[in-house]
Amino acid sequence: MPEFMDVHTSMAGVTTEALMAAHQADLDIQDDEGVSFKHAWADPNTGHVFCLSEGPSADAVQRIHERAGHPADEIHEITVTA
Repeated sequence: MPEFMDVHTSMAGVTTEALMAAHQADLDIQDDEGVSFKHAWADPNTGHVFCLSEGPSADAVQRIHERAGHPADEIHEITVTA
């Protein structure tokens, strides 16, 4: 299953609690698109949030994020790892 890293750029001031709530919103509906969200990281100063997931496509990942209320600004398929 392909892995994806997505980037959200408008979450300045995000707290641990808000990040956990957003991540949980994704987890609650991820099965609808066959996506598995693995982890999320945030930098409240820049407003950047990064999410690692597995799924059938970047479009499937985006559909979950959109339904959860926080569409990604970028989604990158991970094709090379070290």
